[in-house]
Amino acid sequence: MAQKPELDRVDRALLAALSTNARASGAALASEVGVAESTVSLRLRRLQSLGTVRGYRVDVDLASLGVSLQALIAIRLVKHDRGEIDAFRAAVPHLPGVLGVFHMAGAEDYLLHVAARDAEELREFVLAHLTGHPAVAHTETNLIFEHVDGDGWNKLVG
Repeated sequence: MAQKPELDRVDRALLAALSTNARASGAALASEVGVAESTVSLRLRRLQSLGTVRGYRVDVDLASLGVSLQALIAIRLVKHDRGEIDAFRAAVPHLPGVLGVFHMAGAEDYLLHVAARDAEELREFVLAHLTGHPAVAHTETNLIFEHVDGDGWNKLVG
């Protein structure tokens, strides 16, 4: 298990500020956190090198692009052969429409978060990429009516 990096008040304040606005300037972050801009720069580089900050991403409204349907697809594998699991895990994040992949314990082995333009495109995704896959024994698709991002991670590092 990787060693947990030590985060002080400044590191935690920077993470909280970035979670509100990842595009904030160094000057704005310095003002909010109460440190020099050079300190912000050094701390951000350190947090990135430690892997605590893994990147900065754009949050795209998929519906505005005509991709209005999202689903969670539970997948049960045929068997737990390491080679098949590794091959499935390597391929599935790159399938069209896949937003996230969760490897889980329990009755199902994987949970895919996928997006599609409509029900037909979702159906085609399942048929083309999952039901015929040699590692997949069973799928169950659940439509998402609404998704709300959580910010509870802030309380875990605060």
